[in-house]
Amino acid sequence: MPELDGTRVLVTGGSGFIGRRLVSALLAGGAEVVVADLVEHPDKAVECVVGDLCDPQVRQKVVTPGLDAVVHLAAVTSVLKSVSDPAGTYRLNVEATADLLELAREREVPAFVLASTNAVTGDVGSTPISEDLPPRPLTPYGATKAAGEMLLSAYAQSYGMHAASLRFANVYGPGMRHKDSFVPRLMRAAAAGKGVQVYGDGMQLRDYVHVDDIVQAVMLAWRVRHTGPLVVGSGRSVSVNDLIDAARQVTGAPIPVEHVPAKQGEMPAVVLDISRARALGYEPRHDLTTGMAGVWPDFSGDEEHT
Repeated sequence: MPELDGTRVLVTGGSGFIGRRLVSALLAGGAEVVVADLVEHPDKAVECVVGDLCDPQVRQKVVTPGLDAVVHLAAVTSVLKSVSDPAGTYRLNVEATADLLELAREREVPAFVLASTNAVTGDVGSTPISEDLPPRPLTPYGATKAAGEMLLSAYAQSYGMHAASLRFANVYGPGMRHKDSFVPRLMRAAAAGKGVQVYGDGMQLRDYVHVDDIVQAVMLAWRVRHTGPLVVGSGRSVSVNDLIDAARQVTGAPIPVEHVPAKQGEMPAVVLDISRARALGYEPRHDLTTGMAGVWPDFSGDEEHT
């Protein structure tokens, strides 16, 4: 992407799972990247501000004049944590987002991309989730992301900022060793010869999208100056049981399952309509089996991290 040469991008959460892949892609395209995160970015060549974005001084330090875009990945992303600590979730997912937007406006940053979630729509059964469905979130996590989307919409309409809210599906891929979502739990169980707990009967549908497809969508949304929500996923929903079967196929491990009662706020189905993203040029490049095969090497034979 030669058009990235000379651009300067702030990536909040840039030391995380998605952030590291995005930062690498931006650097490869010729962009200059600033990372804001709680931990140091592993690439020492990347300018990194270590600090909590709930701290106004950290926000002041990272949003500087001359930025071409802010990609805001940093967030409380755990649904269960949002239920146990709604106030803390609000501080990062809403208050910090609002202040970052205001700083971007004051310092004339033309584009802002927010990592959102399809959980903003709530439970719509097996109805395909599109950008046109009204938000009815079930948890503080979904509610705070919906609030962030509303803030971006207001800034786009009031100040002409290109503000995109990308509603991610369940993201997986290489670099998940320290994550606690279901795919790494499956990988750890396979490596340790253990089993996993599954909420309910395991027939709930989910869309699992590869991290490199997420990076593709972020880069595309910025490049075409998309404004508004955008549903991003693989476009194919599978059951949790199907995901377990794929993990068994990739790892060769039996991964026994214990069924436990479903948690409050869990959606029984997530079926995504990604036609709007496709119309912009987005096209998922990874299927579940080949994508999971790329995750397994991070866990296999690595006993100290299982």
